[in-house]
Amino acid sequence: MKRRFFHEVARLEREGRPFVIATVTESGGSTPREAGARMVVTANGIIGTVGGGALEKRVVEDAHHLLSTPGRSVSVVSVHLVRDLAMCCGGKMSVFLEKVEPEPTLWVFGAGHVGTALAPLASQAGFNVSVVDARDEWNAPSRFPDDVTVINADPEDHIKATPPQENDFVVIVTHDHSLDESLIRRLADHPLFFLGMIGSQGKWLRFVSRLTARGLSDESIHRVQCPVGLDIGAQTPIEIAVSIVAQMISIRRGGEKWTRT
Repeated sequence: MKRRFFHEVARLEREGRPFVIATVTESGGSTPREAGARMVVTANGIIGTVGGGALEKRVVEDAHHLLSTPGRSVSVVSVHLVRDLAMCCGGKMSVFLEKVEPEPTLWVFGAGHVGTALAPLASQAGFNVSVVDARDEWNAPSRFPDDVTVINADPEDHIKATPPQENDFVVIVTHDHSLDESLIRRLADHPLFFLGMIGSQGKWLRFVSRLTARGLSDESIHRVQCPVGLDIGAQTPIEIAVSIVAQMISIRRGGEKWTRT
């Protein structure tokens, strides 16, 4: 039974599906399961059991709430089976809930100084990072750690062939303002988790004027984080990378998005 349980956990991780592991951590009196019993809860079902009945219903409800709440990764269900759930058993149980999520995907368009600093830092922070750039002298795999995927392709062509997905993060740090604008025009309407672009306030205001003239909605334009990164006074590529990763972590964990003033 244990082997099957962990086999299913491994399968969910391979498929990149979020789930909650529910583990009985305390069991006193007459209870349906003892400490150590486990169950997995997904958006569509369960694997295993922590005792069935009203207890398990409560655990599944709390697990679904945890799955749908950004920024929260753990929770505890502590109940007296008679007093709280009207079960015939006379004991108490505590169940620890832990959300397991796939690493979010980060697309870095541009392998220049900032992209080179950003990719390894974001990877260390738990992002699955891919860098896209068509310039051979910049996108050499030797310039990036092994856990960063380097793609030799024109960013526009790559987006056409492999559009970022709904939960992906995208940071645009290319060497070409016209390419930056074209990428924003293609991506601003995508339901991305995060879309940021490096640049000054003046650059962004010029982009807004042109994007509006091309028919891009105010809602889509407002979704773009530019200048990307938290305002920490960053100047060097690594400082800028730190500010970008900090902003992405804040948004990933349910914090408030930094907005332009």
